Formats: sequence, structure tokens, C-alpha cells
Amino acid sequence: MASFNAAGAGAANPNPNKSLEVNPAPGDSVSSLSFSPKANHLIATSWDNQVRCWEVQPGGQCQAKASISHDQPVLCSAWNDDGTTVFSGGCDKVVKMWPLLSGGQPTALSGHEAPIKELAWIQPMGLLVSGSWDKTLRYWDLRQAQPAHVQQLPERCYALSLSYPLLAVGTADRNVIIFNLQNPQAEFKRIVSPLKYQTRCLAAFPDQSGFLVGSIEGRVGVHHVDDANQSKNFTFKCHREGNDIYSVNSLNFHPVHHTFATAGSDGGFNFWDKDSKQRLKAFSKCPSPITCSTFNQDGSIFAYAVCYDWSKGAEKHTPSTAKTNIFLHSVQESDVKGKPRAGKK
Repeated sequence: MASFNAAGAGAANPNPNKSLEVNPAPGDSVSSLSFSPKANHLIATSWDNQVRCWEVQPGGQCQAKASISHDQPVLCSAWNDDGTTVFSGGCDKVVKMWPLLSGGQPTALSGHEAPIKELAWIQPMGLLVSGSWDKTLRYWDLRQAQPAHVQQLPERCYALSLSYPLLAVGTADRNVIIFNLQNPQAEFKRIVSPLKYQTRCLAAFPDQSGFLVGSIEGRVGVHHVDDANQSKNFTFKCHREGNDIYSVNSLNFHPVHHTFATAGSDGGFNFWDKDSKQRLKAFSKCPSPITCSTFNQDGSIFAYAVCYDWSKGAEKHTPSTAKTNIFLHSVQESDVKGKPRAGKK
């Protein structure tokens, strides 16, 4: 197994869960993590304008494979369904399409008028969707330079999650817009987030019946699209310690068991079961925020990035001591398999 750096005496342990460390780490905070749907190839985008790829080998060691640059910080990433191409977007307002496996050069898709915050590949349609702070979604047929469709949003796109045909888009002003991608040019439904504070992340249910929403105020909403299922909706608190309340930065469904992970600015990550309304496993908190996380394609690896989240601005950022880490947690099935509540058969 790959080694990890043990903390010095008296220092906060940077890796309290003894996860495997991905090296070399990015030079600035990580904005997104994405695993290939076909192999253990991990992409990280970061504020140092880079998109990096590592191969995670069977023993857990990581090998840096390749990287490309944007002109400004990169905010999001996605893979196509056959795992050959990586998409990235960010503050330079372009989507880069990188044929990683063939070793080709990236090409740019231009059109957004503000930073690109979210990307998702829509496999049944063969289209890429990008969500931006310019208050639009753009659907890209990769054979064309111009978007196939531009969808206006009520506000800036902050979060987006896809479980075909369900697409959930979270914007400023706490809007959540639901699209049925069988008719992508019409909003299927628009709701106000069940959480009272700004939306930070979304995760569409694997069965397409609803979505999770996480906010900056240490809370997650479990929400069903169909009004007939409203009685099943609930919210719960997480990523809090005493009077300190932290942002929920990432929500990821497990690809096999359909339980989910939350990760937050308290440096913690947890596994949950929405159906039995319980936490399955809480992990030791890292000394810095977890800004993003993801499962690999079979759910055996949970990747998470530990770094400054800029929530306290530049004055709390000390470049000389700031450390960015990407860790790989080996997932135990007992921690992610749903369980009935104690006392229920």
C-alpha cells in the first residue's frame, strides 16, 4: 500500500483516516474530482488552472498520467461514458474537451459569458451540458462549435446533478429547476430549496425520483419531485460542531448501494442511508475543509480533497503553510450498505 505522511508531534494530523494520498498534489485548492466510468482514472481540477489525471493502481498507489491547463482557475470536470474524453470548465468561460486516452490535444468550446460552474455528460443523448454563472445551461453536440441548445436559468448556476432523464439545477436565490431531458427545452418543475440558505451541492437520486440538496448552513434536504411523495421529504443537520456550522460541499450517491456520502468544511465526511434516515458511518475530521469528493465506478474508492475553501477570504489564507491533499478511502461494504433502523425488521 502507498505510504502517507504521518503528522509531526503536536500538529493536527492531516490524514486522520489513514487514507491513501494522491501525489503529486495540486498546487492550489481542488474544485472538483471525477472518476472515469470505465477505469480507476481520477481527474482533479484546481485553482492553479490545472486539470490533472492519475491512475489508481490495484494496490492503491497513484501514478500521475497527464495534465492540461486553462487560462484561469478550473471549477468543474466530467467524463464521457466510454472513459476516453475529459471535459473541464471554469473561470476562462470555455469548456475544454480533452481526448485523454488517445493522447490528443484539448479543443475548446466557447460561448458562455461568465465562469462555468458545472458539467455533466448525458449519455443517452450524446450531449454535454454546462451550467454557468451567466444564467444559462448550454447543451453541446461535440461535432459542432455552437451549442445545440441554450436554456435560460432564473439565476446563476451553482450546482447540477444528472440521473437521466432527471436533471436538477440549483441556482442563486435558492431555486432548484428540474428538467426532464426527454424534453430539455421546457422546465419540468421549479421549486424553492427546502433549505433556508444558499445551495452548495445537489445529487439526483439514482432512481430519478428526487434529489439531495446541501447548503452552506450544515444541512441536507431529501426532496422528491412528485408532489404525491411530499410526505417522504425531510431535512437533517450535519457538518456542525457545537455552535459552529459548516457548509456541506459535496453529495455523492454510492453507485451500488444508493446510500450517499456528505463532505463538508468541517473537514468531515459521513455515509448515510436516506431510506432508513440514519448515518451509517462517521469518519475522523481532517484539519482543513473537504471541498469535493466522489466515488469510483464500482464504489470501492471514495476520493476527497482536503484544502482551504476560501470561506474566510484571503486574510485566512497563508500560502506558505497552505496544503492541498487528495485522499483515497478504501470503502468497506458494511459502511455503505443500507441498514434497517434498529428495532425494525
